Amino acid sequence: MISHGKDIKIFTGTSNPALAAEICKIIGTKLGESEVKTFADGEASVSLYETVRGSDVFLINSTCKPVNDSLMELLIMIDACKRASAGRITAVIPYFGYARQDRKAKSRDPISAKLVANMLTAAGADRVLTMDLHADQIQGFFDIPVDNLRGNPIFVDYYAKKFGDRCEDMVVVSPDVGSVARARIFAQKLHMNLAIVDKRRQKANQCEVMNVIGDVAGKDCIIFDDMVDTAGSLCNAAKAIVEVGGANKVYACASHALLSGPAIERLNDSVITEIAFLNTIPVEFGKGCSKARYLSVAPMFAEAIERIYQEISIAKLFN
Repeated sequence: MISHGKDIKIFTGTSNPALAAEICKIIGTKLGESEVKTFADGEASVSLYETVRGSDVFLINSTCKPVNDSLMELLIMIDACKRASAGRITAVIPYFGYARQDRKAKSRDPISAKLVANMLTAAGADRVLTMDLHADQIQGFFDIPVDNLRGNPIFVDYYAKKFGDRCEDMVVVSPDVGSVARARIFAQKLHMNLAIVDKRRQKANQCEVMNVIGDVAGKDCIIFDDMVDTAGSLCNAAKAIVEVGGANKVYACASHALLSGPAIERLNDSVITEIAFLNTIPVEFGKGCSKARYLSVAPMFAEAIERIYQEISIAKLFN
């Protein structure tokens, strides 16, 4: 037992209950009895049907579509646990919404990621467990501990088994200059070379020119990114490394499959052979995408939750 909680309790909202159930199955505990519903006027309501007094509570809810509803659910769940005298409250957010609004891009812009961090802290969260934040510095927006798990070990394991010795002849491609750092780490772990797609607009109202930095001619490539929203940048990058760079086959992977708007149609029509996602966002979001394959993050989150509960290091999960 631990000093801040006599037992462990795990609850989930409505955003990704399948992932929460899988995490509980791995840990060997049952999902907490609760109900999250919506009143006629759209307000969220949370009811916990078991005691959490003194417990180490983990609340699992990705803040994905509908983003604001998912976020309010999580905040209300945190408040309910706080008022019920929970020993410690950990917000488990596999996908952290608003993460792209992490700085002022122009005058009078909000920094919404910081606002969300303030709201989670004010609601009563004692720590946050998440995966592949869009920008690492978001951890500094919080005044409570934040564990930002990495999805790349899951992808490394998947592609190492899928391609084996062929990995050394393949190339990891960053879809833009901003993703180079995470793509480089991924490439090093698989012993692959690295290439970059550089897109720029030469003049106003002219099409973007795609340049491929690195040798991809005749090689199989893996485009590595943190999320896919409308899939425009990803599909254009894949097209560029084939048409401009002369690549052979193109694979892709990304942690978070938002798949908004025309994303599924674009992926199905693209030159990408297969795209691997993590199930931080419900698999149902990718329904209709014939090229999508989902890998589970449940084992990693289950181990992180167990280690946090037992008060031991989670550093091994980053390797």
